[in-house]
Amino acid sequence: MMNSLFHLEGYGGLLLSGAWMTIKLSLLSFFCAMLLGVITALAKRAKSTTLYLITSAYTTLIRGVPDLVLMLLLFYGIQSWVGDVCMYFGWEYIVIDPFHAGVITLAFIYGAYFSETFRGALQSIPKGQIEAALAYGLTNIQSFRFVIFPQMMRLSIPGISNIWQVMIKATALVSIIGLNDLINAAVEAGKSTNNVFSFLLLAGAMYLAYTMVSNAVFSKLNRYFHVGIKESKS
Repeated sequence: MMNSLFHLEGYGGLLLSGAWMTIKLSLLSFFCAMLLGVITALAKRAKSTTLYLITSAYTTLIRGVPDLVLMLLLFYGIQSWVGDVCMYFGWEYIVIDPFHAGVITLAFIYGAYFSETFRGALQSIPKGQIEAALAYGLTNIQSFRFVIFPQMMRLSIPGISNIWQVMIKATALVSIIGLNDLINAAVEAGKSTNNVFSFLLLAGAMYLAYTMVSNAVFSKLNRYFHVGIKESKS
């Protein structure tokens, strides 16, 4: 078995291609989900009942339905909605490929989790700091860029790291909608060589290595956002 594990029987390129697809999918989904999370968190703090109800319904729906169900609903739903729009305007039918469908789906799902993480961080920032920034003549955008955002990130890093770890694992679910990611490549190689277990074991090791590198990156980010911050000792 170990010999088979290290002897990839000509499928090394396929596995590397699948691993690269998984990395691209997770990184792009991560940044889109973070952007959606920030927007949703800010919308929840806005003095608009409509915005609050819409964003609350969004986060409640996402947290209450399994990821696999949401992924299938969104994948087939998005394609159907795009088809309806194309038909309504008389456009040529647009087919969404599995990669972009996976990015949209993961960003939509994990944007809800990011929004709760950012909302909690925003609530921890003293209002006096925001008022002081505005009193010094900073615009709302400048206040967010130089005062709110650095503190929000410092308080959110542990939560962001946790969501990232879960998102990496969730990328494996995208293989069910036809994306040639690492899991799909491992299963294909395993079936062709009649050694599925070994290739899946190798895929698991590659996911673990990816996670370990991610932990190191988040550790550096945590130190970066804590520069000049002295934690109180209880």
